Amino acid sequence: MVSPHLNKKKDDSISFEHSIRKLFQVIYREQNKEEKVNEEEAKIRVSELISKMAFYYEKIRNAVDYNEEHLHRKDAILRILKRLIVIEGIVKIGKSEELASNLLIELIRAGYLPNNKIPESKIDEVAEIIEKHIRLRNAVIPKFGDISKQVEKLVIREKREMGIWLLGLMASEIESILEKDKVRETVVSNMYDYLRDNVKLPTNFSDYEKDRQLQVYLAVHRNYLKFDYDMLSFIIFKYYNAEWWMPKEEDVAKIAHNIAALRKAINNQLAHPLKKQMDKHISRYTIYYQVLTDMISDDPTGVYEKIKAKPEAFPALANKAFTNRYDAARKKLWRAGLNSIVYIFITKSFFAVLLEVPANKYFGEEINPLSLGINILFPAGLLFLVILFTRVSSEANNKKVIRGVSEITFTEKKRQEPIVLRKPLSRNPIASLLFGLIYTVTYFISFGLIITALIQINFTWVSIVIFLFFLAFVSFFSIRIRRSVKQMVVVEEKENIIGFFVDFFFIPIISAGKWLSHKFSKINVFVFILDFIIETPFKVLVEIAEQWTKYVKERKEDIV
Repeated sequence: MVSPHLNKKKDDSISFEHSIRKLFQVIYREQNKEEKVNEEEAKIRVSELISKMAFYYEKIRNAVDYNEEHLHRKDAILRILKRLIVIEGIVKIGKSEELASNLLIELIRAGYLPNNKIPESKIDEVAEIIEKHIRLRNAVIPKFGDISKQVEKLVIREKREMGIWLLGLMASEIESILEKDKVRETVVSNMYDYLRDNVKLPTNFSDYEKDRQLQVYLAVHRNYLKFDYDMLSFIIFKYYNAEWWMPKEEDVAKIAHNIAALRKAINNQLAHPLKKQMDKHISRYTIYYQVLTDMISDDPTGVYEKIKAKPEAFPALANKAFTNRYDAARKKLWRAGLNSIVYIFITKSFFAVLLEVPANKYFGEEINPLSLGINILFPAGLLFLVILFTRVSSEANNKKVIRGVSEITFTEKKRQEPIVLRKPLSRNPIASLLFGLIYTVTYFISFGLIITALIQINFTWVSIVIFLFFLAFVSFFSIRIRRSVKQMVVVEEKENIIGFFVDFFFIPIISAGKWLSHKFSKINVFVFILDFIIETPFKVLVEIAEQWTKYVKERKEDIV
């Protein structure tokens, strides 16, 4: 295969943007590079048989949690660090290599990293990261020691939150060095450069100009790479502390001294007034770059030469790539939806057996088989219907996506007018109070109508509370799992009277679900049991089994 010829000809009717030509090159090289394997270099290897135990445990663990799939490895890193550092107390300087080794071995056993592929030198690389984070942690946590009795509980909570936040930074940095993807890095760089030049603030609103480029960078990572709070926090942490890659003792001491102000500044950036507008615009460009990358990846040389020879073929190629991605998103939605339905059904059945039936008996309420059946089946059924009727892409949407892909691909199609962000809306206090009261009334109307209907079919108050809990939870949950498909719809949704009333009655329910989801994630009974009761002895058992297999293998070799 010949590398795509990227020199612009004089008689070309169209010309690729320089960054897009570079993307063609990177994708071509990555697809055709030879895997260099150093057979002499020692690799981290674990027992395949024993690893299956850890692998299936991790599958079960992720099934009872509802975090995004692409965050599972980073969350696993954080969970392992919490156990090793917080529970087992390995926080001494000089223990970093032991921590790094244990961490990588556990990640390999759980299937997050390939077995017998990771060089042992990676242990030293991870250990360096752990070492500097432990130095920072040990410099920060003692600051919470000198407290009075009046503020003891508050400080203990702040100390715990600060410790978890620092572990999140550590996990994010480790995740960032485990897997390098040059194509993804190139796309992120291209997106940032393009949007940095095109996203502007109005001339009479320069208060946030100093934050504009950082906010664009965060929005690209939040939308394209789907970074979470910890990972975005680490980006800003690096932004404020350029010396972090090789920090000296005085650098660590300085960061520790200003840690409270630093964390506040990071949270302010993550909750920036420009965030919503940035996400609205950059989420569309995420789709454009994803479609373009898919199109090129199909055949870098063939696609490049076909477009150069016949520019009118571009829309069909882009449409095919978008259709394939959309179909994949729909399949992923159904897969995630079915997993969620099973999880919700099991959770609801658990609540029914251990809470609803005993609570009704305790309060002298009669158990209504109808209400019990509805409470078990309705949440999963509602989620199924939401997924079934998720909006599909229209012809207008497809055309807008193709125009967007053309815009970022060709110099002649490049955006001429900047994306000017609006000044964040500021209402006067009276209007805010009035709308707040109206919004509160909608809560009473929405939940009141549902409660009235449930009473009519003889629901007890215990069954009503449980029904409302799962209705709110599933309503918000359905919004989250539909996000991958909804984000591919870039045309503005048309307003209609039905949509107005649906929003009026269901937004309060979804809002309640969001609040419950945030609280429930902290008290997930299944996750708590797995993380704090089962995981530590299970990992000890796996380690013993691993050592035993090595011992048996050694004895076998001695005999032979």
